[in-house]
Amino acid sequence: MHTIFTEKQKLTELLEVNPQLILMLPRFDMKLGFGEKRVGEICHASGVPSELFLLLCNVYTFDSYEPTEEEIASIDGKMLVKYLIASHDYYLNHRLKHIGKHVERIAHESGNIGSILINFFHEYSNEVEEHFKEEENTLFPILLQGGSFEKGKFNLKEMAGGHGSIEDKLSDLTNIIIKYLPADIMPNERIGVWFDISQLSKDIRKHAIIEEKILIPYVEQKRGGKK
Repeated sequence: MHTIFTEKQKLTELLEVNPQLILMLPRFDMKLGFGEKRVGEICHASGVPSELFLLLCNVYTFDSYEPTEEEIASIDGKMLVKYLIASHDYYLNHRLKHIGKHVERIAHESGNIGSILINFFHEYSNEVEEHFKEEENTLFPILLQGGSFEKGKFNLKEMAGGHGSIEDKLSDLTNIIIKYLPADIMPNERIGVWFDISQLSKDIRKHAIIEEKILIPYVEQKRGGKK
């Protein structure tokens, strides 16, 4: 499959197709104020391989996009890992903290059920943090240090599969906030946090796809002695 986005396009053109791509830029340490520059120029100035940037943009934008073996083999694995770690930081230290403040305000007005909401959110946040730590302390260091990929060292698919539970619990959280709290409890705040959780859920889903369809195949290529 041919790359849908190309480095000859202006970055603004990509953002017009998918405005959510702007969330990727800080994870690559790309700055705003890029004017009418093309993707290739911006990637070069930021020290980011355009092949990897475009591959991720395509995955985030097009649900049917399937990276080829050649595309996966061409990426910088260490840069991909750095991007994934930056995504973990964004989820934990920005989005979840922001959502947590909403949840605390809603819980404060929700009586006894508020403690259930707070406990559920804290348990969810802890599960997300533990999952990310497992990835960063096992798989990612091996990639960053150029270590070997012997079979049986760890189960890559099982590790990536942990995102399913994370997404399910986000869905449970939205159900508590939207469906089961009394109707008169901070309706506008609940609608706002619903949008925040929905955005986070979509981002984490794409994050899981990147690990499943790019990172794992990349590691398996390395295990097999391929580039």
